[in-house]
Amino acid sequence: MDLEAEPRPRRRWRRRLVATFVFIVALVAAAYGGAALAHVPSPPTIVKLLTTAPSEQGQLFAARTVAGSTSPSDLPESADELDLSTPVPWKGKDLALSDVLVTTNTNAFVVLHEGQVVQEWYADGQTASTRFSSWSVAKSVISLLVGQAIGRGEFSEDDRLVDLVPDLKAGGAYDDITVRDLLDMASGVDVPENYREYWPFTGTARLFLSTDLPGYIQAHRTVTFAPGSDASYRSVDTQLLGMILTEVEGKPLSELLTERLWQPMGAEADATWNLDHDGGLEKAFCCINAVARDYARIGQLVLDHGQAGGQQLVPTAWIDRISALAPHEVSGWGYSAQWWHAPGSDDDLTAVGVYGQYIYVNPAADTVIVKLSDYGTEQDELETVDMMRALAAGIAGAE
Repeated sequence: MDLEAEPRPRRRWRRRLVATFVFIVALVAAAYGGAALAHVPSPPTIVKLLTTAPSEQGQLFAARTVAGSTSPSDLPESADELDLSTPVPWKGKDLALSDVLVTTNTNAFVVLHEGQVVQEWYADGQTASTRFSSWSVAKSVISLLVGQAIGRGEFSEDDRLVDLVPDLKAGGAYDDITVRDLLDMASGVDVPENYREYWPFTGTARLFLSTDLPGYIQAHRTVTFAPGSDASYRSVDTQLLGMILTEVEGKPLSELLTERLWQPMGAEADATWNLDHDGGLEKAFCCINAVARDYARIGQLVLDHGQAGGQQLVPTAWIDRISALAPHEVSGWGYSAQWWHAPGSDDDLTAVGVYGQYIYVNPAADTVIVKLSDYGTEQDELETVDMMRALAAGIAGAE
């Protein structure tokens, strides 16, 4: 008997430890390999997404810069400041505006009336120079770029997607999709909306994570209904609009946004636009990161019928287009060319992004409201628009 030999239980424990370590290494390697094969970010990035506020997630992805103007437009402060104690409707009650902002985890809140700032508020830790993710508010920005391109005669709403981006030809109903269908969420492309944080590998969540957007688009060229016959909210429709702009213009979306909107309207700060990978394609359906005041300038541009800096940046006809309802509602709301018309709307319209991002434009009240938040995925959206609608009416009525 070898008295120096290691006791059998200890040898067994060590073998199990080595086996466990090998298993974990293999699991991690498989996770990284699987991420690469699936064209999604590495596991650490996905974990960070689960622990990073939505307003800050743009910092986790590659991006291009959207350069601000060297001569920012003026946003003068009004002599009539909006009091944060002003009561506003919220879920059947009247609450102080400040309480609603806190309750809905608002990060930034900017109100313009007659082109002047009547209120600008930031949560603790946020400032006027903080960039906030647009989420789907970017869809409404894409709409303005499309409207400009149509106004220049580069393509029309009747043009087919596959005629503008020939690589996407698939045969069948997919090839019937028009620019108009994409604008009004009427394409039927089979990429459903999905924001499940703990299984973000299907639908729009997968689109958001993709490190190969062209490949993802190529792999999803079927439709669930005949294009134009119905409408269903699809972020992929906006991605396809972005690809049309990139193909026709021969420039990245960030460059187009810089040249066609950001600098001419007098944006005061650089923004960024997240990409699928370094040097890749912009996520057209989301993920502009900008300061709150520049989102307000976008709203003011729409309120001013497409004019800014003494120029007609967006054709008046396009402002009319986004202001008039499309044939089909989307998720029970009026919709038109990537802009929302909430139930009860008169002539107001709204850019909306998940987690509580809004650019609210009320022409009758000559008011623009920007609200950027870290709230629920699609939580209390109508209540929020109704609150802003009442606030705008109150501001206009107080004159």
